[in-house]
Amino acid sequence: MLLKEKLAVFTSQHRGLLATNFYNLETLHGVLKAASELKEPIILQLTKSSIDYMGLDTAVKLGRAGLEQFGVEGWIHLDHGGSVELVQQCLDAGFDSVMIDGSELPFEDNIKMTQEVVKRAKKYNAHVEAELGYVAKLGQSHGTQGFTQPSEAKEFVDATGVDALAIAIGTAHGFYKEEPNLDIELLKSIKEVTNATLVLHGSSGVPHNQVQEAISNGICKVNLATEIKNIFMKTLQKELTNNEEIDLRKVFPKATNQVTDLVKTKLEMIKN
Repeated sequence: MLLKEKLAVFTSQHRGLLATNFYNLETLHGVLKAASELKEPIILQLTKSSIDYMGLDTAVKLGRAGLEQFGVEGWIHLDHGGSVELVQQCLDAGFDSVMIDGSELPFEDNIKMTQEVVKRAKKYNAHVEAELGYVAKLGQSHGTQGFTQPSEAKEFVDATGVDALAIAIGTAHGFYKEEPNLDIELLKSIKEVTNATLVLHGSSGVPHNQVQEAISNGICKVNLATEIKNIFMKTLQKELTNNEEIDLRKVFPKATNQVTDLVKTKLEMIKN
């Protein structure tokens, strides 16, 4: 099933579809083991940094092989693509879905860049996600300025024909200094004016009840990245303290298992 079709089904059922970033073999297997055990579909996401780290072809083949090995229904998605050129490389490499992130550009420039990506993706039958509004990235200030406005969301989707739209309703990338408070009324208003799949970025650290409420009111794709990196590295740091073990094959599985446990809790969360 195409990702666009799966997202449409899940949106109608008020269910979330988890999109998890992976960074190496261990985090990939941690994610896929969780999806396999719970028999849930998953979106595997790669950022430019991860692509640069692993290599584009290696990363894609790793993801495809993992999905087959664990028997998981899944898709490979470019997360926060910053240029049309990178998007094109990912389309050529066989990505099922790409995100073009022009959220920090002027509104009209964001539209133009997204239109170009949608045009290119049609040749590959690939799903396209864009972002509108201010979802704070690492190091940027949080706040209500730049929340996605319904009128702009409608204009943007109508002008671009984009399949999915990441919206700003109170989340941020990375961890939060204080508990976030998602603007569910704003989400409802956005949902009323567009049929695009709505995406929640920055779910790491958002209380489960708020994510569930967002899904009940229109969010479908839920991104998870920071918590995966954090739990994997914190577990490794703990295991390697006063540890003489040099066989990474004995050390890494403990961190991988923690990723699996984390992702299982997130998969259970978005089903409810």
